[in-house]
Amino acid sequence: MRFTGRFALGAAVIGVPLVLALLGPLFAGEPGPRATSFTLGDGHWLGTDFVGRDVWQQVLHGGRPVVVTALAATALAYAVALPLGLLAALTHRRWLEELLMRPLDVLLAVPSLLLILLVASVFEPGAVGLALLVAAVNIPDAARIVRAAAAEAAARPAVEALRMQGETWWRMAVGYVGRATLRTLAADAGVRLTGVLYLVATAAFLGVGVAPDAADWAVMVDRNRTGLAVQPWAVVVPALLIIALTTGSNLLFDAALDQRGTAASGHRSTDKERRP
Repeated sequence: MRFTGRFALGAAVIGVPLVLALLGPLFAGEPGPRATSFTLGDGHWLGTDFVGRDVWQQVLHGGRPVVVTALAATALAYAVALPLGLLAALTHRRWLEELLMRPLDVLLAVPSLLLILLVASVFEPGAVGLALLVAAVNIPDAARIVRAAAAEAAARPAVEALRMQGETWWRMAVGYVGRATLRTLAADAGVRLTGVLYLVATAAFLGVGVAPDAADWAVMVDRNRTGLAVQPWAVVVPALLIIALTTGSNLLFDAALDQRGTAASGHRSTDKERRP
C-alpha cells in the first residue's frame, strides 16, 4: 500500500497521544511530593495541577482510560450492531425486521449524553460501566447504518443466487454482504470513534465513570480550568491530546478509504484494458 501524505499526517497526529496513552504509565514513575497548586518551575516542566501534582506525570497516566474506554465502547457497539443490522437486511420476514429495529429507534430518540447522565444518576458506573453505556447509546445508530448499507448489497442477484444454491446465512452475510459494505462501515467507524472519544471525554468531564481527582485527560481539563490564566499547561496539554486523537483518527480512516478507492479504480481500469 502506498502511504499518502494524508495517511502520514494522520499517523503523526494520532501517534503522539496514542504512545502517551499506551506507554505513558510505564514511564511515569512514582508520584513525588505535592507542591503548590498551579505553579510553574521547581522541577515541574509542565507545572502543577489544582492539588499540586506534577502535570506531566498526570498526562502520562491520563490517556489510557480515555483511549481504552473509547476503543472498547466502539468495539462493543459494532459487536451488537453488526449481527442486528445484517440480520435485519437479509431476512425476508418483515415482522422480524420490525422486531429488531423498532426498539432501537426508541433508544435513538433519546440524546446520548442525557441517557448516560440519567443512568449515572441511578447507578455509579466505573470505567467498565461507562464503556457499556457509551456502547449502548451508539448501537441504534450503528445498526441502522449497517442495515442500510447491507440492504443494498442484499438486493443484488448474487445474494439470491447464493441463497438458491443453499449457502449458509454466514456465507451470505459475512462472505458477500459484509465485504460489499466494508467501505461504508469503515467510514462510519472512523466517524463513530471520533464521536465516542468526545462522548467519553464529555462524560468524564462531567464526572461520570471516573473519580473527581482521577488521572484522566478529560478530568484534567475540567478540574484545572479554574487556573487556566495562571497555569495554562494543565488544561492546554490534555485538551490538545484529545483533539489530536479525534483529528488523527479521522485523517487515518479518510486516507485508508481514499487508498482503497484508488486501488479499486485501478483494478477496474486494468480489467477494461485486458478485455479484447
